[in-house]
Amino acid sequence: MAETGEMTAARLPDGERLFLSDGGLETTLIFEGGFDLPCFASYPLLRDDAGIEALRRYYLSFLEIARREGTGFVFDVPTWRANADWGRQLGDSAAMLAEVNREAVELGEEIRAGAESAETPIAISGAIGPQGDAYDPAQLLSAEDAQRYHSPQVESLAAAGADMVGALTLCYVEEAIGIARAAAASAIPAAISFTLETDGRLPSGQALGDAIEQVDTETDGAPSYFMVNCAHPSHFADVIARDEPWLRRLGGIRANASRMSHAELDEASELDSGDPAELGAEYRALKPHLPHTRVLGGCCGTDHRHVGSVCRSWLA
Repeated sequence: MAETGEMTAARLPDGERLFLSDGGLETTLIFEGGFDLPCFASYPLLRDDAGIEALRRYYLSFLEIARREGTGFVFDVPTWRANADWGRQLGDSAAMLAEVNREAVELGEEIRAGAESAETPIAISGAIGPQGDAYDPAQLLSAEDAQRYHSPQVESLAAAGADMVGALTLCYVEEAIGIARAAAASAIPAAISFTLETDGRLPSGQALGDAIEQVDTETDGAPSYFMVNCAHPSHFADVIARDEPWLRRLGGIRANASRMSHAELDEASELDSGDPAELGAEYRALKPHLPHTRVLGGCCGTDHRHVGSVCRSWLA
């Protein structure tokens, strides 16, 4: 057991080593892979051989960059929609969701077995998404309700052997607090990632720094680190440039390729993949203000080209 704990700790992005993550899984599968993903959910692909193979190819395209550049890799398994409300819309029971969370971690372990090395440690992260619409939720959970809601998925991922969980595209602080508490109760490390509007604030209107500080205060600093995802660097560059103390807790960036707002992205019928080289340069411009950031990846509209450009620019 001690050896297992040591191995897990060595894989986590909590030191000086840079870690990459993947990009926009769902946008890549839909617009480049031709898959139909109802509710923007990728986990149903785990039930189909063609889907599994597409997921495997997708992740390996990013792992190849990590191996080439000598970075670690945070392997966010395709479970972002594998929670009760989204599962219900897709016809999945609680037992079925628990099984798909387990299968996702098993796929990550299978791929890791053939790709990991001392130079490229791989942390399997159970991706957790919001209970509702990430841009405009129909209801706001209290922190207590959010903990109760997300605990079954956190527990499933922890029991399956995930090294950590990563809550992505959160838009208000109470849900983040609930997920952080659920992870702490399951003794699994957690990364908490907020999405931002074009003004650099959460969709709830709260400032990013205030949200991070509130989560830390109300969870006794439970999250391993915080992230920003599903926003273009131009949306939050001014916020980052203020060099405030809370930036020490900002450990990762997974930006969109597009400069469009969330409302514009919701209405878009074509993929805006931006310019990978330009995105890499914009990440590089953020680096002086983010000395504690150690996880880099992408979100909507990004693929291995964008993450490769971001990595090369960051390390230049």
